[in-house]
Formats: sequence, C-alpha cells, structure tokens
Amino acid sequence: MNYKQAMEYMEETSKYGSVPGLTNIINLCEKLGNPQNNLKFVHIAGTNGKGSTLAYISTVLKEAGYRVGRYVSPTIFEYRERIQVNERMISKDALCRHLERIQEAIAELEAEGKNHPTPFEIETALGFLYFQEKKCDVVVLETGLGGTLDATNLITTTIVSVLASISMDHMAFLGDTLAEIAENKVGIMKKGVPVVTMMQEPEAMQVIERKAEELECTLTVALETDASKIRYGVEKQRFDYKEYKGLEIGLAGKCQIANAILAIEVLRVLAENEFPIKEQALREGLKKTVWQGRFSVVAKKPLFIADGAHNEDAAIKLADSVRFYFTNKKIIYIMGILKDKEYEKIIANTVPYAEQIITVTTPNNPRALPAYELAKAVKDYHPNVTAVDSLQEAVEMSYLLADKDSVIIAFGSLSYLGELIEIVENRHTIRRDSHGR
Repeated sequence: MNYKQAMEYMEETSKYGSVPGLTNIINLCEKLGNPQNNLKFVHIAGTNGKGSTLAYISTVLKEAGYRVGRYVSPTIFEYRERIQVNERMISKDALCRHLERIQEAIAELEAEGKNHPTPFEIETALGFLYFQEKKCDVVVLETGLGGTLDATNLITTTIVSVLASISMDHMAFLGDTLAEIAENKVGIMKKGVPVVTMMQEPEAMQVIERKAEELECTLTVALETDASKIRYGVEKQRFDYKEYKGLEIGLAGKCQIANAILAIEVLRVLAENEFPIKEQALREGLKKTVWQGRFSVVAKKPLFIADGAHNEDAAIKLADSVRFYFTNKKIIYIMGILKDKEYEKIIANTVPYAEQIITVTTPNNPRALPAYELAKAVKDYHPNVTAVDSLQEAVEMSYLLADKDSVIIAFGSLSYLGELIEIVENRHTIRRDSHGR
C-alpha cells in the first residue's frame, strides 16, 4: 500500500460514517494487541479550546524532554497532522504500514460477523499503534465527539482527565441541554484519576463536581481570574499566574489566556505524577506553542486572521476578540459554515462588527452550506454581503476591499481554513518575489 492508496482507502471507509459507541474500537484494538494499554494518556474533552489546550500541554512536555504523542481532529493542512510525535507528523511509510495491519484486522472482524469500524475508529487505532511504536512517554489525546461513547474513551491508562470549555454543539448526538452535554463529556473521567477543568457554566460545573465525587477524583478548577497583569496582543500576550511572572504565549484571542491557564494546571498535576517539569520548560513551551486556525495571524498589512469559530460559543468568543483588539478598524469577513451547525447564531453574534462580508462554500465537504444560502441568511442581519464561487475569489475580493490598516477575518469551518491560508501565503510569496524581495 502506498500513501495514495492509503488515502483512497480512508476515503472509501467514509461510508461507515460516525457511530458513537465503543464496541467497534474495542474489537479492533483487541485484534491489534491493545496497543493503547502500553501508553499513558492526558485525555481532553470539551466543546471549544481542546486543541489549543492540547497544543500548550504537549509543547511544554516536549520542551521538558519527554517524547509526546498528539492525537487531534480535525486537521488544517494535511491528513497526517492528526497523529504526531514531538510535533512531527506520522510518516507516510508508517501510516501505510500500520494501516495495512489494521486492514487485515478488519477483514478478520468482518469474517467473524462484526461491524466494520468507522474512519475515526481506524484513525484512533492507527494513532495507538504509532505511539506504541515510537515509545511515547505520554500521549495527549483529544476526543472527537463527546466523551462517554467517543472512540478514544476505550483507554484505561489515563493519568489526567481534562475538560476544556463546554457549550452547546452536536446536540443531535450529545443532548439538548448543557447538563446533558456535560454528562457526555465527563464520561472520560476514570475512577481515582485527577481531573482538571476550566471554570464552566453552573449547569455544567454541577455535573463535573458530582462525577468527580462519585469517582473519587481530585478536581482542580483552573481560574482565569487568578491571572493578573494581562497584556493582550495579536502576536503575543503576557500575563502573571500565581507564582509565575511574565508568562508569554504566541496564540492570540482573549480566550487563550484561559486555555493556557488550564494547561498550566494540567502540567502541575503531571509534575506531581512522574512528569517533573522545570519552570524554564513551562515558559519556553507556552511561548513556542503554535496552533493554526485559532485566531491565527496569517499575514500583515492588512492583518489577515483565520479562526475556526464553527459554533455559537466559539462565535461569541471570536466577537469578543474582534471587539477587544480591533475597535474602530475596518473589518472584512470571509465566512464558510457547515449546514448542520447553528449558522444563524454564528451570524447573529459576529456580523455586527464587519463592514463587508464575503461568503464561501467550504470545498469538498458534503455538509457545506452553499455560499449563496449563507449570504441569504447573512442578509437578514447585514446589508453588505457577497457570495463568491471560490476561496481564491474570496481572498482576492477581501484584499480589494481592504486597505493596509483593515483587518480581514476568515472563520467558520476548520475544513476550509487550511486551503485558504495556503492561498493567502502563496499570494504574499508571489508579491514578495515580484518586488525582488
């Protein structure tokens, strides 16, 4: 199997969809010798901020000298991003090799009359095999959807369970109230294993506290209010937190201070449980953390920002950052949203700050909301909206509308941001080359 064949195989398995439950992944991993049992996990659930929190934790651990596996979804630029060791993507060779082994295991399962695993289940098993092969000291593992019935939740060797911000999303799978969604997310908690959460809405917090008590888990709540001397910025932000003075992060967005504090508290727990971390490694790791597509600066003059605000809570946080950083600036939006998201709420929370809005259809995604339908929905809230036929056209139009002091913000589904970022970066490379620089 070569890489092209591997990607074709994964595309073919997409017909098995997304099926909550642990039976398939348990069956598959048993056939593979249960590689997950030879690993230690930091397991992260939540609605928004999981990826940024994972990035902070894993970068600090790498700086501290550990071999760190990362398992994330969705990806921005490249399929292989979802499985990384010390921030290096799984090699094409290793991916093909492990996928062949998984194919053989699936053939055995089907011969026994068992179900074919879903793409996410296959990827999760693939990650476990690779992390075992690479002898990772610790794996920072992000849930795909929910917690209780998420494929990642077959693990039994968690050393810290982490709860990022919990809000309303994926209601068809997870429940119609915040308490129901929280109940699903806390399913990652294991008996006696420490839990670290950010401060949640009272409805969600009650669920977390009850579950922690029930499972005899020590519960640490990371409080953003414990941060002081915060200096916000689009390219770097500084703050004091408890005994740490002048910490610096390179991720923008007001919510990133809270995510960094959550990561710090997780790292404190890890330091008490066989993963000592020197203060210098903590400082360097936070500073070096990169997480594309989360209020990321892609280009300057005009400032071009990409953000994966794809649900109501993320849209509120994006609007908060726009208000905070860019008061009195001319704002141009590029929006691409999936039709199964609460796009009316995303629109209502974000469009008041834009002068002009450009809508796109997220490419190669059957769940994409067509640009013209999105523009029609935006029109109810904002008069200046244009639907375009391609991401290239959206980028070119945004630059025509902007001056050097304007701010262009592309947001919505993460699935289109990678391609859009590449278009912007290529545009700047071509312009630099044409000016002899």
